[in-house]
Amino acid sequence: MKIAHLLILVLGPSSMAFLAFFLAYFFFYRKRVTTHVSKDIESSEHKNEDIVQKEDLIIFQGGENLTICDILDAPGEVIGKSNYGTLYKALLQRSNSVRLLRFLRPVCTIRPEELDDMVLLLGAIRHPNLVPLLGFYIGPRGEGLLVHPFYRRGNLADFVRDGNGECYKWSTIHSISMGIAKALEYLHTKLQKPIIHGNLKSKNILLDRNYQPFISDFGLYLFLNPAAAQEMLEASAAHGYKAPELIKMRDASEETDIYSLGIILLQLLSGKEPINEHPTPDEDFYLPNFMRNAVLGHRIADLYHPAILISNGRDDQIMVTEECILKFFQLAMACCSPSPSLRPNIKQVIWRLEEIMK
Repeated sequence: MKIAHLLILVLGPSSMAFLAFFLAYFFFYRKRVTTHVSKDIESSEHKNEDIVQKEDLIIFQGGENLTICDILDAPGEVIGKSNYGTLYKALLQRSNSVRLLRFLRPVCTIRPEELDDMVLLLGAIRHPNLVPLLGFYIGPRGEGLLVHPFYRRGNLADFVRDGNGECYKWSTIHSISMGIAKALEYLHTKLQKPIIHGNLKSKNILLDRNYQPFISDFGLYLFLNPAAAQEMLEASAAHGYKAPELIKMRDASEETDIYSLGIILLQLLSGKEPINEHPTPDEDFYLPNFMRNAVLGHRIADLYHPAILISNGRDDQIMVTEECILKFFQLAMACCSPSPSLRPNIKQVIWRLEEIMK
């Protein structure tokens, strides 16, 4: 008791007040940080409540105004779901902007310490026909959330399926094809180390109000562990975009991307969804069923919209001829060659698309 009284006398009333304030502030600060870190998204995904890591938000060009609260508190609408994650259309209320948020399940991703390099690699990529990564949130249990711009025209698969009048126009078909090809050229040839898309399909091509294409999800499989990446590949195969030689996602290459591009070109030309059915051994074409039957039966006209050639041979911008369509079809078929060595590279694809328009 004497020691306590002596301490009070030595410190004095003002010093004791400062000490009390410091202790209160320290307690409040610790409490605030703990509450913040315990915040989570899709918390039902996590079964081990003992795992605690520091959450983080990495911001890239275009995402300077993003905050963790904006992202986690944004009301969202589910517009896509897979085994490895969920895609949301979300309204960030503070900035009143709509964004695409892709949640990656922790059990499907690589280790958080490995994610950093991949995030920085993809976050630095900017091209007029690639969907940019604006931000990446790493949650307290290793969950990932990618933030992208939202494109109001939706994806190419819906555009083709809906039969919008624009999808019949040769100028639109050619413009979309060229935009996709130029984006792939950037990924394959313009970076210090080429990036393979690995999951190129019409659902991963978004359109703006002017029908300009933006490739999304490029390199997404790099974030996934081998099992989840393989599930992504099998889903791609079921929809008809998988090259015949591609067995494991880790073996994805520029040639397998070119094969997927060829299927998309045929889809644009035909207005039909590819459905993957393996050919019999005596068939030469590994193609979706309707495409293979048309080719083997020499019914090239079955592969394009009846409305693509209008009476005067011109759409709203450019001349359209049977020769143009035939060359476009031949290019798509070359991309879909069963032999990877016979497929054109992306620079050759762009050159031939330019030739078609001359």
